[in-house]
Amino acid sequence: MFFDDEFFMRLALAEAEEAYAADEVPIGAVVVADNEIIGRGHNLTQTLNDVTAHAEMQAITAAAANLGAKYLNDCTLYVTLEPCVMCAGAIAWAQLGRLVFAAADPKKGYSLLQKNILHPKTEVVAGILEKESSALLKQFFQNKRR
Repeated sequence: MFFDDEFFMRLALAEAEEAYAADEVPIGAVVVADNEIIGRGHNLTQTLNDVTAHAEMQAITAAAANLGAKYLNDCTLYVTLEPCVMCAGAIAWAQLGRLVFAAADPKKGYSLLQKNILHPKTEVVAGILEKESSALLKQFFQNKRR
């Protein structure tokens, strides 16, 4: 059975909903290899009191541990928000084969840089479930402002 990008992004969105429930910024991620999830994560920066505990970092670490390898060449990372520069650096170091993100991050996304910092072979797909991911983030921050 083959699953598509929307299927895996829905699983990343479920991770984001877990973050939301824990009063974390609702960003979720899953890493997929051979149509199987090998890593997952959501923001834990408040829970762990760690600014590096982003969803992507959690998922990449879990995937590398699962594979017993630091390179994720044949893997896809699905994440509900465009990675920040820190996470894009980790994606580059992991030599991730493919990055799929839902919503662009016009304030802190890696694409704000003049030069792409991802590994040259990393394929990027944007906009999968963008509306759903953006709505969850907007709802979270509106609740915070109340």
